[in-house]
Amino acid sequence: MKNVQSLSPQTFARDGYQVVRGLCPQPVRDALRGMTLAHLEPLVGPVEYEADVGYPGAPTSRDEQGGSTPRRLLNAYSRAEVFREWATGLPVGDQLRALFDRDDVFLSQCHHNCVMTKYPGYSSATLWHQDIRYWSFDQPELISVWLALGAETERNGVLRVIPGSHRLDIDRGRLDSALFLRTELQENRTLIESSEPVELAAGDVLFFHCRTYHAAGMNLSNEIKLSPVFTYHTLDNRPIPHTRSAQLPSVELHPG
Repeated sequence: MKNVQSLSPQTFARDGYQVVRGLCPQPVRDALRGMTLAHLEPLVGPVEYEADVGYPGAPTSRDEQGGSTPRRLLNAYSRAEVFREWATGLPVGDQLRALFDRDDVFLSQCHHNCVMTKYPGYSSATLWHQDIRYWSFDQPELISVWLALGAETERNGVLRVIPGSHRLDIDRGRLDSALFLRTELQENRTLIESSEPVELAAGDVLFFHCRTYHAAGMNLSNEIKLSPVFTYHTLDNRPIPHTRSAQLPSVELHPG
């Protein structure tokens, strides 16, 4: 796992991800966590449930035990000012402007824009995929920003990434019907063996390319794992009209 103190565009271009340690200060982190918990109890929609995704370990329907377990709080940007300030503020914006090498950086309200809520007991495992698979932009050049509000480890379902996989051209035959890597294929198993866990402490932030293959396990701890995630693009990389990616307007980040 990379221990990155400041982002390097060259390293990001090589690996497809980097971590900035302690980028989110504790007062901001506490405010984000408090607002997230307030929207979980009582539950404030819109919400995606574990039962909705059909991933390994998830309840098969909302009617069975654990079926009401949230997977993520959707539309985080519109939920509260504390989410908007974090998502568009200078700590995130300055890093993204360096990675994109441009000042015109925009937050997509259509993709991620959520708080991942991985509960113990009924959390699912996410299979190997690229986020760009269901996104529709002029270019596959977007960056997602994942904030750890608490420790993220192998035990509670840490994100794993395959370094350099954003530069690969994976044949369609190596993917299943949902565009996950087919793990029964030897060439995919070899690729997955090169993956790395991205363990995070509270306040650490993971930046990763939309073509980077990643996956996550189930939460085997006794505490909920909370991770706000937002996705960004530049002005010249526009969502394709009449697609899901164009349903909501993008938001320009605060100027640097």
